[in-house]
Amino acid sequence: MTDNPAGLTVVGIGADGWAGLSGTATAALKAADVILGGDRQLALLPAEVTGERVPWPSPLLPALPGLLDEHRGRRIAVLASGDPMFHGIGATLSRLATTQGTTAETLRVIPHPSSVSLAAARLGWPLADVDVLSLVSAPVEELHLLVHPGRRILVLSRDAGTPALVAELLTGRGYGDSTLTVLAQLGGERETTRTGPAASLDLTGVDPLNVVAVECGRGGAARPLTPGLPDDAYDSDGQLTKREVRAVTLALLGPQPGELLWDVGAGSGSIAIEWMRSHRACRAVAVESSPERAGRVEANAAALGVPKLKVVVGRAPGGLAGLPAPDVVFIGGGVTRDGVVEAAWEALPAGGRLVANAVTLESEAVLAAWYAKLGGELTRVAVNRASPVGGFTGWRAMMPVTIWSVVKP
Repeated sequence: MTDNPAGLTVVGIGADGWAGLSGTATAALKAADVILGGDRQLALLPAEVTGERVPWPSPLLPALPGLLDEHRGRRIAVLASGDPMFHGIGATLSRLATTQGTTAETLRVIPHPSSVSLAAARLGWPLADVDVLSLVSAPVEELHLLVHPGRRILVLSRDAGTPALVAELLTGRGYGDSTLTVLAQLGGERETTRTGPAASLDLTGVDPLNVVAVECGRGGAARPLTPGLPDDAYDSDGQLTKREVRAVTLALLGPQPGELLWDVGAGSGSIAIEWMRSHRACRAVAVESSPERAGRVEANAAALGVPKLKVVVGRAPGGLAGLPAPDVVFIGGGVTRDGVVEAAWEALPAGGRLVANAVTLESEAVLAAWYAKLGGELTRVAVNRASPVGGFTGWRAMMPVTIWSVVKP
């Protein structure tokens, strides 16, 4: 996208259309030479807006830079639903301006109340206490991460089928007693609301322009966001970092928002999954040599609310080639294979963290050698779980795990 001397104005518009716009917004639209937007938004403009109306192409994102260049030098207005900077085209245009070297000052945004703000106002829900999820482009499985007893969630719907998908997920999780409210055409003359239990609410004939409000019930099993989910939360063939060791390992990995983790030798994917569950901005790539296990990782990730976990079928170190550079690396398997630790260490930036686990004498010896070479911390974790011994209870020891953690200087 090249510089546009005439500027670019993004105007938010609601279901109430032209009548709901401020004087600043209507003036910007009247002054525009060309107006870009979806068919629904463009249809809300009156005849007094004389600029050329250009519907968005599909797919939009690849065509966007060329479309803006095509109209360079003209006064461009972009129509967006609600607040353009809240899961809208305004944020996309801002990122595009930055990546293409266009100054952010050339982008002017005139927001309208978002559908989330309108929904919160109708329900009397303080937005600061509400989780918000957009399913306009995201898979519904991301909702798993937000479902907790008593929590309130506002879901931006993709279409008329989204409320049913939300209700199905909640019911399948044991939260069928959650209260579901579908708010359609918010702010418009055809605004409607329907409310009821997720397990039984009639969701036929829902308007495509809707927001789903969820007040989670208390009947489902809780899944804490802290590291160390129960082992039975995962489908596994036995290749699973056990709960107690997993909690210690995640503490050493130290996930921070926006960081990318490589989980090398992912097994059932528990480390990468709980890394991503720690914050919605955390990213991970799970590398697993077994296609069967890789499929299991994908299923576990979806069931536990992080379906965007990237799973790569490959054997390290070769399987690491071409991956986006990590901030942190975890090696759960393959430390005895030539080149694995070297490749992980080389990929890390200064300040990057590496954590590796070992359960055999041979892998422990490798970690001890690297510890002697690079320093860091070496920890052994031994866990005993109570289990029946005849008619009594005794301690059953799990295999001890040696953990090496180090920060790259």
